[in-house]
This record gives sequence, structure tokens and C-alpha cells, in this order.
Amino acid sequence: MTTPADAADEHLIFREYLDAVGLQGLASAEAAGLHTSEWYALSLITREGSLSSGELASRTGLTTGATTRLIDRLERAGYARRAADPNDRRRVIVEPVPDALDRIEEVVGPARRHIAEILARYTSEQRALLFDYFRHAAPAFRAATEEIRTTTSTPGSKKTTRARSSH
Repeated sequence: MTTPADAADEHLIFREYLDAVGLQGLASAEAAGLHTSEWYALSLITREGSLSSGELASRTGLTTGATTRLIDRLERAGYARRAADPNDRRRVIVEPVPDALDRIEEVVGPARRHIAEILARYTSEQRALLFDYFRHAAPAFRAATEEIRTTTSTPGSKKTTRARSSH
């Protein structure tokens, strides 16, 4: 049975984990010479193989204008390029530049190595449980991100901010 002290410890451990993941993402973006939004966009592009600028805007939560500027910066940095969609020549897709991905592998290498060492401590059944968590947690975090974006405002936006509780 979990006690309130155990729950507090679990909460703290989980926060420390999330902070470490976020910090590693920030450091990786910086090491690659990118802003965090560019780092995330590059991750999406490399994972999908290619995305249209509209798909990239939708997935990143950026406006189409901001996405165009983001793509421009990724092109200037040598990580991505625009190409004609082979299925619709009127449409432009953004794809990763394969030669540049070696630089990304160098940047993420330390995190992959350290996490591989940790995963090696677990049995295959335990790893299956961990990856089941990852599989379900990623969409939950994306849903939470969308919820935050739709319920909060930023300076200059027309969205209303929900009152925060004092907890």
C-alpha cells in the first residue's frame, strides 16, 4: 500500500526525471546549434522521413509563418531541405538532410549510452513494462500539451487564461 510519504517521493522522483529529460533536450538542441522548437521539428521530420510545412505547423503548434521561418533556419543550418512532394508537385515537403544526421547522432550519443546502461539492468519483461509506459505516456503528454495550448494565453494572443488554483 502506498503511503502519503511514498506518493510524495514518487512525485518528486517523477519531477526530477522530467526535468532531466527536458534539460537533456535543451542541451542537445544547443549542441546542435538549434533552438528547442527547431530541435523538436527536426526530430519530427527525421522520425517521419518528411512532412509538409502544414503538417509540421500542426504538429509543432506553430503558425504557418513561424513554421516557414523555422524551416528556413533548419535549411540554413544544413539539417533539412524543401523538396517537391512526389505525389503532388504543387506541395512542398520538408525532409532531413541525411549527411547532417551524423551530427545529431553525435549529440544524442551520450544520452543513448547512459540510458542503454540503465535499461540493461532490467529483465526483458521489465523493459516491456517500461516501453509500454513510454508508448502510452507520449500521447498523454501530447494531449496535455494541446490542452495547455488551448487553455492558456501568451502575450498578444486572444485566448483566455484559465484561473490557476492556489495549490
